[in-house]
Amino acid sequence: MSDSQHSITIANREIPYMLKVSARRRTIGMRVDRNGLTVHIPSRMPRREIPAMLLKHADWIENKLDQLATRLDTDLPEMQWKQGEGLNYLGRELKLELKIGGLRSLPVVNGDALRVCLPDPSNSVALKRKVLSWLRAQALEDFTRRIAIGAAQLGVKTPPIKLSSANTRWGSCNSKGEIRLNWRLIQAPPHIIHYVVAHELAHLKEMNHSAQFWAWVAKLCPDYSAHRRTLKALSPSLHLL
Repeated sequence: MSDSQHSITIANREIPYMLKVSARRRTIGMRVDRNGLTVHIPSRMPRREIPAMLLKHADWIENKLDQLATRLDTDLPEMQWKQGEGLNYLGRELKLELKIGGLRSLPVVNGDALRVCLPDPSNSVALKRKVLSWLRAQALEDFTRRIAIGAAQLGVKTPPIKLSSANTRWGSCNSKGEIRLNWRLIQAPPHIIHYVVAHELAHLKEMNHSAQFWAWVAKLCPDYSAHRRTLKALSPSLHLL
């Protein structure tokens, strides 16, 4: 294996990266951590292809670096699964309200609290599992409704939707017209969810990020630029779950 330091310019931003080359490696990999961007490639890959590969993943690289910078600046605490802990849901903070009850009972929003019943409320593992399952169910219901409304506004067929748990992407739309949305978005305010939905639906019209693509986004979400910036700022806190 050999290591060397390089840099690439993305959107007028010079980004240094460590290149690690290995004869044993068969795939390309990228990682962003406190040490910055690290790129792993197999030794057989021509070095001249690296810049194009990085530019292809420019959005991913920028988002990961921005998330890292925000996380380091804010030093966000990890979620604690216990009575009274705050949980974000559609832009609201709900306090966990734990009660003794059946394992199959569903969490219920009760004012500014999320009431969760468990045989043993002190079991943080069971509590986390139950709350995350509830959040995913709420996410699928909410996103499905928004996708249907947006598709009708664009005059396209309502696409299939699935939830994702991606660490770096809030949404995606593939060549088959299938949309995936990160379930963690259910924590964000409704207008932020609306922006991500608009972004992915616009890909049903344009499978790129051209000016025409952004025009379709604007048709559904006129304030998309502001919402996009807000989402970047919120990303670290949304990924605490």
